[in-house]
Amino acid sequence: MGAQPLSVKRAHVEFHNFASFGEPARNLAIYAEENERRAGVILKHREFIGAMTPFLEIGANAGHSSYMLANQFGADGFALDLSADSLRHGRAIQDAWGLEKAPIRLAGDAAHLPFADESLRMVCAFQMLSQFPDIEGIFHEVTRVLAPGGIFLFAEEPLKRPLSLRLYRCPYYEHMKPWERRLYDWGLLGYLVRDVIGAHQEESFGIRQNHSLDLGDWHGLIGRFFHDRRYEVFVPERGWGERVAKRLAIRLDPHRSEWRAARLLGGTLAAVCRKSGASEPRPLARFENFLRCPDCRAPLRLDASETLRCTHCDYASANEGGVYNLLATPDRTELYPGDREDIVDFSQPSHEHHLLDGWYELEGVFGNKYRWIGARATAKLTRVNSTAQNLRIRCHTTAQAVPSEVRAIVNGALAGTWKIERTGLQILETPIDDAEDYLIEIRASPTWQVPSDDRTFSITVSGIRLV
Repeated sequence: MGAQPLSVKRAHVEFHNFASFGEPARNLAIYAEENERRAGVILKHREFIGAMTPFLEIGANAGHSSYMLANQFGADGFALDLSADSLRHGRAIQDAWGLEKAPIRLAGDAAHLPFADESLRMVCAFQMLSQFPDIEGIFHEVTRVLAPGGIFLFAEEPLKRPLSLRLYRCPYYEHMKPWERRLYDWGLLGYLVRDVIGAHQEESFGIRQNHSLDLGDWHGLIGRFFHDRRYEVFVPERGWGERVAKRLAIRLDPHRSEWRAARLLGGTLAAVCRKSGASEPRPLARFENFLRCPDCRAPLRLDASETLRCTHCDYASANEGGVYNLLATPDRTELYPGDREDIVDFSQPSHEHHLLDGWYELEGVFGNKYRWIGARATAKLTRVNSTAQNLRIRCHTTAQAVPSEVRAIVNGALAGTWKIERTGLQILETPIDDAEDYLIEIRASPTWQVPSDDRTFSITVSGIRLV
């Protein structure tokens, strides 16, 4: 229940790698701002929440909010995300902020949590439930792993906005047209657009989002799973157009709350939900005692080599850069294939033997390594699966190359053409004909130059693979 297709999981892994490593200084500022906002919700409901150890943050990205729970609130627990590289980036956060404690970091699936029944005191989710088509399935899994009396805290989940004409989908502010920015600043754009501003941009990466729940839907869903709850709603005030409507809705509300405004204008929801029953919190002395095998659900044990091993099947997960990968074997094999002949992974030293001509020097940091190309570059791949194949290219465009066009030519035949209208990460995917070996040619235009550099540039490429 709540599961995402493999293609969507792959998009999450690729996007989070890029997001964590692409602009470290900017991301640290964003993470700090998010932690301040999330800590405010916790502090407001601190007495209701009670003990936090052991906690689990699902969809943790780099784990910055888990570091906040561990250091600001003194709790012990786990940070879980599909992206192992994002979690490894958490060490950079710990060093930059001078933090003493770190969560235990696990690559895993929120729809299939690798935790024993009733093992956790608190589960947190920030800005991630709406990335599942079946949010109720995630609630099932969260209540399974929560101990009686445990807390589910989620925040920054979008509320569907009824007061809108839903005419079209709008990009993020930096990619808006001038007239869209003006309407946004006046607080009028929200009355025209469909779902959350910028949602279609993330969906262009392959990420799918669920913005179908309004305030009443969330309240009904929470009531089916939890004994008690506390809410915080955050209603937008982007300019006079939303400010006037919000104040009028509050004035018409019998309790002078923001509830009626949230029903009309949408916004985001934070909820602190308590499971029925009561139990004593368990200290996080041996963390493996809280886990279970993602394949057969048997207990896991930690051996002398810091490898988690199943007590029933042959499942094993080594400590790789501070992260244990506890995805089920089919997902782990596809999302983290390692060195394979049908993949050019620029983070793997062995990627060079796939490259032919047109590639500049390797740049970037682990998890987000890339190479610039000029007008064209070529590489070779060898098929390892018998099923139908798509070619998938992960690249990045800068302002100098937008608008642009990217073409993929496979074994001499045009396989795909993409018109690029925005900067940032691009995921390009197209079906290709059956063959044993593939000669991949990537053509990009326009090209541009940097003063004092005689090379020509177009885009960066950080991954090529068959899927």
